[in-house]
Amino acid sequence: MPLEIVTVPCLSDNYAYLVHGPDGTALIDAPEAGPIIDALEARGWSLGVIMLTHHHHDHVGGVAELRERYGCPVMGPKAEEAKLPKLDMALDPGFSGGTGEGRCEVIAVPGHTLGHIAFHYPEAKAVFTADSLMALGCGRIFEGTPDMMWDSLSKLMTLPPETMVYSGHEYTASNAAFALTIEPGNEALISRARAIEAARAEGLPTAQVALSVELDTNPFLRATRQSVKTAVGLPDGTDAEVFAEVRKRKDSF
Repeated sequence: MPLEIVTVPCLSDNYAYLVHGPDGTALIDAPEAGPIIDALEARGWSLGVIMLTHHHHDHVGGVAELRERYGCPVMGPKAEEAKLPKLDMALDPGFSGGTGEGRCEVIAVPGHTLGHIAFHYPEAKAVFTADSLMALGCGRIFEGTPDMMWDSLSKLMTLPPETMVYSGHEYTASNAAFALTIEPGNEALISRARAIEAARAEGLPTAQVALSVELDTNPFLRATRQSVKTAVGLPDGTDAEVFAEVRKRKDSF
């Protein structure tokens, strides 16, 4: 049974994801309950489990209402257990569970927060990255360090390029505008920025994209490229140093 993945817009610019497969229906992050309940009821699904990526309120605000309504367990990173709603299962990096395309692996991706995790479905070629790797960007480094975030992104970059990346916010248009300040001559980026503008004009989500596209256009992943090193004035910088400079520039963009 292939996975069916439903993107659920929440709050002003968040996304939650319903993952429906051989083991039932999982929810990845719970910004608010209402839109998630509506999406479940529209499909006649019940919620089997809530899976949290990190402790920020805009990713966990709907947990209490959803747990009360569906009686489902809640999973999340063990490293952030004290900051999360009550967990029924605390997850360590490397944990794996589920069957077929529903098999999920937990990847540590600290930086935005210290215990941030991503959920990777290798057979389904999907990864849910929340506020670590984002469409044309990455999350702000609130708790970790640039080196930590670069290590996390480097891990995600090794996934198969056809992997679909599902991130946590609709920041893509502003991320594209920033990316063009780093690589104004990147034809793939120019084309993608135009497509994003057209999609957003129609109200369509753009934070769900193949890793291969990110590798070609996301300046945070392209810190390995000499063209990016030169663009930020660090032609001899390490990849981590160049990433840190790109992140610094985005913070004040």
